[in-house]
Amino acid sequence: MVKELFTGENQIISIILIAIGLLFLMSISIVLFFYFSRKRIVKSELEKANLEIDHQKIILQSIIVTQEEERKRIAQDMHDAISSKLNVVSLNASILTEEDITIEESNKVGASILKITNTVLDSSRKIAHDLLPPTLEKFGLKAAIEELCEEICETKKYIPNYQLEYTEGFLKPNEELHLFRILQELINNTIKHSDATEITLILKTEENNLSLQYQDNGKGFNIENIKKAKGLGMSGIENRVIILNGELKIESQLGSGIKVNIDISN
Repeated sequence: MVKELFTGENQIISIILIAIGLLFLMSISIVLFFYFSRKRIVKSELEKANLEIDHQKIILQSIIVTQEEERKRIAQDMHDAISSKLNVVSLNASILTEEDITIEESNKVGASILKITNTVLDSSRKIAHDLLPPTLEKFGLKAAIEELCEEICETKKYIPNYQLEYTEGFLKPNEELHLFRILQELINNTIKHSDATEITLILKTEENNLSLQYQDNGKGFNIENIKKAKGLGMSGIENRVIILNGELKIESQLGSGIKVNIDISN
């Protein structure tokens, strides 16, 4: 009887010990599960953060590259349009200091200085206009693009076909400037390289999306030749599209002009 009791107690103790062991193992398993799950979550968050940092680095590098290209262009414009002409003014001014100069020669040199000075002033205004278009600042993106198209039309060399359905305020002012610069670069490429006669521009904003479609009927280029495409100023356009978090699609082939589509989600 006593032996059976002890045997029964041993079985109970064994069952209790086994249960405690199982609970301990389950506790360890749960702790390990949460530990490794948390570790995976932290790792995933770190990878996501690193990707975001890399993305921000790419955007920052794009901004720097674009700014450097702008500085180079402005420096070149100032050198071509201002510095060289001011050198001529300086040479003419030195002639006026000569003792044996006649009144007729003095008047002629003075007229030349006046003419060059007026040219320099016009060039300075144009450079200032390019740095920050007053129409864009005062009246917004749509008015600035309309003015740009009208200027193209006045040259009588190109037929601009444009459709502008832009909701003011869709983009921030600095973003509008980037989009305006993109359009300027596309038009400059058409004028300098394409031998085109027509330019088509469609700008639309619908709900949270903006689309810009640009096309010319010029000679085009081989889109597979990346270096040549970048030589046409495409790197600056690509950088600005990255800054705007947009998508860029370029289509072109020899003899068929160029088509550019830009989509930006707000």
